Amino acid sequence: MIRLFSTEGCHLCEQAYAMLVELGADVEVVDIAFDDELFSRYGVTIPVVNLNGEELNWPFTIETLNSWLEINGITNNS
Repeated sequence: MIRLFSTEGCHLCEQAYAMLVELGADVEVVDIAFDDELFSRYGVTIPVVNLNGEELNWPFTIETLNSWLEINGITNNS
């Protein structure tokens, strides 16, 4: 499953989520605010998309995201 590391009130995270949804991806949103380890790791880099340990860091376009998903074996997106 695709994970989006995010937090409430992050407008860039909302943009990343919208792109994933537009591409038809099944996304689990992980709020880093409730986990000290995740906050320490991703606090200044969110949004971050993660799939099986591979990560795509912001900034990215929908085209870049789509290519990254395809490279990582997600091809059922629009």
